[in-house]
Amino acid sequence: MLDAKRNLTTIMDFYELTMAAGYLEEGYEDQISVFDMFFRRIPDGGGFAIMAGLDTFINALENLSFTEEDISFLRGTGAFNERFLEYLSNFRLHCNIWAIPEGTPIFPQEPIVTVEGPAIECQLLETLLLVTFNHQCLIATKANRIVRSAQGRPVMEFGARRAQGYDAAVYGARAAYIAGCSSTSCVMAARDFGIPASGTMAHSWVQMFPSEYDAFRKYAELYPDNCLLLVDTYNVTKSGIPNAIRVFDEVLKPLGKRPLGVRIDSGDIAYLSKKARKMLDEAGYPDCKVCASNSLDEYIVRDLILQGAAVESFGIGENLITAKSDPVFGGVYKLAAVKAADGSYIPKIKVSESTEKLTTPLLKKVWRIYDKYTGKAMADYVTIFDEEVDAEKGLTLFDPLQTWKQRVYQNCTAKCITTPIYENGRLVYERPSATQIRDFCKQQIDGLWEEMRRFEYPHRYYVDLSEKLWTCRRQLLEEVTRENS
Repeated sequence: MLDAKRNLTTIMDFYELTMAAGYLEEGYEDQISVFDMFFRRIPDGGGFAIMAGLDTFINALENLSFTEEDISFLRGTGAFNERFLEYLSNFRLHCNIWAIPEGTPIFPQEPIVTVEGPAIECQLLETLLLVTFNHQCLIATKANRIVRSAQGRPVMEFGARRAQGYDAAVYGARAAYIAGCSSTSCVMAARDFGIPASGTMAHSWVQMFPSEYDAFRKYAELYPDNCLLLVDTYNVTKSGIPNAIRVFDEVLKPLGKRPLGVRIDSGDIAYLSKKARKMLDEAGYPDCKVCASNSLDEYIVRDLILQGAAVESFGIGENLITAKSDPVFGGVYKLAAVKAADGSYIPKIKVSESTEKLTTPLLKKVWRIYDKYTGKAMADYVTIFDEEVDAEKGLTLFDPLQTWKQRVYQNCTAKCITTPIYENGRLVYERPSATQIRDFCKQQIDGLWEEMRRFEYPHRYYVDLSEKLWTCRRQLLEEVTRENS
C-alpha cells in the first residue's frame, strides 16, 4: 500500500521547527495547548464542503519519527542546538486529537480537527495536517458537486494524468470516490483503497491500427465482456458508431456478448450523443451505454442533461482532480487555548480587521441539530468541550456576529460530531473503508435540505456558538482590544 510505512514527519514549514526549538528553550515544551483547524469559505460558493483526509492523516501520524538523516540535515542548517535535535530524535506523539468523520458535510468557522497536547507537538503537526485536509476536502467537495449534477448517472474519476503530482492523483481519487464517484482510472488508488477501476482506450489505440474498424475489432476480441469503444478519433457519426456497430455484430453477437458502451471525447456532446443513441437503438443495441468525457465540470454536465443529451455516464478529469474553478480550500490551524497548572483552559484569540478571521477560543465540540420528524440537519452548534446539549425542550440559536438574528429549534435532536481519534498519542478510532465512508457521505448529504444543494445562491446553513462560548469570546475580544488600543 502506498502510505503504509511512509514517513512524512518532515512535511512541515521551517518556522514550525524554529518555534518548537524556541518553546524548548523557554520551557514551553510541556505546555498543553489546543489548536483548531477550520476553514472560512466554501469553494465555488457552495452550500457545504465535504470532510476528507482523516485516514491519510492517521497513516502519517502512525509513522511519525525523525530519522538520522533528518537530524543530520537539521544539524547542517546551523539553526538548532543539540538539545533540540536530541528532543527530535526521541520524538513521540502524546496528543489528543478529535475530528469530524470523513464524508460529513462541514461548514465555515467550525473546528473540523482539534489537536490538544504539548505545544511543540501541536506546532510540528501544522503543515502535515493542513496539506492533508485542505487537499482532500477540496477534491471531495468538487467531486460531489459533479456527482450531484449527474443526477444519478455514474461519474468516473479520470484525472490522474492532470493531477498536480503523484499524491494528488492517488489521494484525489480517494477523495472523489468518498464524495460519490463510481470508479477511478488510477490503478494505484483502486488497489490501495478498494475503489472500482475503470477505463476504455486511448485515441492512440485507434491510430495504431490500419483502420478504425481493425482497432475496434481487435479490442472486442480481447475484451468481449468489457467492450467500450472510443468513437471520436475520426468522425463519430460517419465512422465511429458505424464501425462500432459492425464490430458488435461480427465479434460480440456470435459470442452471445453485449457491448458495454461507446465513449465520446470531443465535439458537441449533446448533439453527437443523441445521434449515437439513435443509431445504436436502430442497430439493436439499446443497452449499449453512451459515455461522455472531454473537460467536463458540474455546469457542463448539468447543461448536457438539460439539453437532453443521451449520456448515461461521465468521465471527469482535470476539472475534478484539480478543482480548477476554485483550487484552494483555505483551511487554517490556530491556537485556541493553553492549559493552566490547575487543569483549567486559558482562552486564546486571534483578532483581525476582517471579522471572518476572528478565531473562537477554548477546547470545543461541534453538535449537529436535526429535525426529529424529517431527519434533516438544521444547524451546527459549537460549544465549550464540557457543555452538554439537551434539545428536547427546544434550543435557541443566534448568529455569532449578528446576534439579533435568533431562532428557536423545536422537536429536534442534537448529536456531537466531534469524534475522538487519538488519546495521548494512541489511536482509538475505528477506521472505516473508503466504500463505507462513501455510503456514509451519501446518507449525510441526503440529510441536507435540497435548498442547500443548489449550485447558485444555496441556502445558508448556520454555525452558531453556545451562549457560554460566545460570551467568552466577546469578553476576550474586549480585553485584547483594551490592551492594544
